[in-house]
Amino acid sequence: MIIIAKLKAKSGKEGVMGEAMRDMVSKVEKEEGTLIYTMHRARKDPTQFLFYEKFKDKEAFRYHSSTPDIKAFFSLIEPLLDGKPEIEMYEEIAGIER
Repeated sequence: MIIIAKLKAKSGKEGVMGEAMRDMVSKVEKEEGTLIYTMHRARKDPTQFLFYEKFKDKEAFRYHSSTPDIKAFFSLIEPLLDGKPEIEMYEEIAGIER
């Protein structure tokens, strides 16, 4: 299961948003069913962030979505956001992992 999450920070809040996201990555690292969890920032717009997430299965995603860490993360970043996060789910069809 693949999740793509796009988040836009309010202008001037990019640094705080980036720190919160880096902190979240370190917490998610401990989740066994989370295979990939990477944070990205757009080169042309530093307020635009993207998470690429890959979970072993739906249960792993459900676990991730229900942790106190993810709930605290969204509470922390809510006032930093410019609009609502865009979250989409995908199924992997083909790829290369090294």
